[in-house]
Amino acid sequence: MVAPILPLTLSAAIVKRQGRRLIGPVDCTIEAAGTTIVMGPNGSGKTTLLRLMHGLERAREGRVAWAVDEPATRAHQAYVFQTPIMMRRSVVECIAYPLLTHGTGRREARARAEEWAARVGLGDALGRMATVLSGGEKQKLALARALIRRPQVLFLDEPCANLDGRATREIESILAEARADGVRIVMSTHDMGQARRLADDVLFLLNGRIHEAAMAWPFFAEPATPEARAFLKGDIVE
Repeated sequence: MVAPILPLTLSAAIVKRQGRRLIGPVDCTIEAAGTTIVMGPNGSGKTTLLRLMHGLERAREGRVAWAVDEPATRAHQAYVFQTPIMMRRSVVECIAYPLLTHGTGRREARARAEEWAARVGLGDALGRMATVLSGGEKQKLALARALIRRPQVLFLDEPCANLDGRATREIESILAEARADGVRIVMSTHDMGQARRLADDVLFLLNGRIHEAAMAWPFFAEPATPEARAFLKGDIVE
C-alpha cells in the first residue's frame, strides 16, 4: 500500500531569484482531499507557488514539508504546465512514456496509454504526432500523461488559459473525474467562472503572499479583505 504523501505544509517559505523575492513568506497546508484554486492578479506569484509546492523551485528560506520523504513525493505527484511540452512521438507513445521510464513493460504501458487516450477523448488519435495536435488536444494529452501513473497530487498551471469554451469544458470534465478518483488537485486559473465551478477552497495571492485563504463558498460570497472583493469584481488590484 502506498503511503499518503499529504499533507503538504509550507512554513514561512520564500522564493528568491537574483536577489529578488518572488513569493513569501508563505504559510499554508494542503490537506488530503478536494481542489484548491490559486487566484490572484498577474504577477502575484501563482506559478511560482505551484512550482515551489511541486519542487521545481526551492525555498531560499523557510520550509516545504510533505508527509513522507522526497523520493516518495516525487513518485506520487505530477505537474501540468500552461503550455505543455510535446515530444516528437505519437500520442500513444507520449502518454505511455512515464510508465516506460519507470520500468513498466512496453505492452502494458501501451495498453494503459490507449485506455487513457480514450478517457480523455484522444482514442482516435493514437498514431498522430503529438506536435500537430490542437491546443486542447495537447492539454488532454498532458493530463493523460500526468494521470497515467495515478498521482496522489496533481498541480496545474492555468491549463485552460488558451482554450476555447468547448475544450475548457472537456478539460474540466477530466479534472472532475480525477478528483472523484481521489486525486488532490492544486490549480491556478485566471478564469473566475472556472474557479467557481471547480474550487473546494481558494488561495488568493497578492504581491507574492497568500492574502486570503478560505473555503470556496464563503470566499466567493463574501471575501474577507477589500483586495479580494475588488479582484472578484474585476477591478485592478495592485
